[in-house]
Amino acid sequence: MPPTEPNPPNAQSRAFPIRITLSTAAIAVLALIAVWLALAPKGANQALVGGPFALEDGAGKMVTEQTLRGRPFLVYFGYTHCPDVCPTELAHISDVLAAMGDKAVPALFITVDPERDTPKVMQDYASSFGPHVVGLSGSPQAIGAVEKEYRVFARKGKVESDGSYSMDHSSVIYLMDKTGGFVEALNVDRPPEDAAKELERYL
Repeated sequence: MPPTEPNPPNAQSRAFPIRITLSTAAIAVLALIAVWLALAPKGANQALVGGPFALEDGAGKMVTEQTLRGRPFLVYFGYTHCPDVCPTELAHISDVLAAMGDKAVPALFITVDPERDTPKVMQDYASSFGPHVVGLSGSPQAIGAVEKEYRVFARKGKVESDGSYSMDHSSVIYLMDKTGGFVEALNVDRPPEDAAKELERYL
């Protein structure tokens, strides 16, 4: 009687390492973006990150880089269906701004998912993180343009049978100066008071 052949791995067991590989690759891409922003010379950063944009807030008003001239501001890209990373980073931003008190600067939360995140949806979501967090959206073309300006990685995931999907995206908190020039990727992995003091240097 010939030896019994081992049972072939089923489809699920074959798919698991592929999902892990893809997830690891995505994380690696995001990590490289963050490291590049943090370590590249600031002069190069200012030339490569940021630029003109025109997006809509929840009240129907257009917000542009000119609207924010004269004060430093923060920019974070994400989406309202994000399960953990976006709300965590927005909570960190909120803590830093709260630590600044009356000196708090604007923080723009720009969607990478304009298909679902209308300006009203964005502002309703952003408002839970405090009055200084402004949710912005726009047409896919407008969002694509600002993603390009800020060197943002964003990619729509597989659409499930119920129509749901996730977005792979970079997670960087951009600190911009009074002229709209990029300063650095703000580190919020520290006490909010420390990050607040750093922000206050650019007022």
